[in-house]
Amino acid sequence: MTVELKPGESQESLLKRFRKQVSESGILSTVRKRRWYVSKSEERRRARAKAIRKAKRRERQKKQRQAF
Repeated sequence: MTVELKPGESQESLLKRFRKQVSESGILSTVRKRRWYVSKSEERRRARAKAIRKAKRRERQKKQRQAF
């Protein structure tokens, strides 16, 4: 990814534009995910655990709404 300095543009605005492009492209999240190797079975196990936590959270919120 390249960002070129426009005429009359400051270094700060160039850096801000670069950071915005990087965040929008999702490069950092991809790099963080691929930092360590995770096997397919481990990915499935994590996804299943995440789904369980999410379902429990929804259930708690549902109970709280019904209490009011």
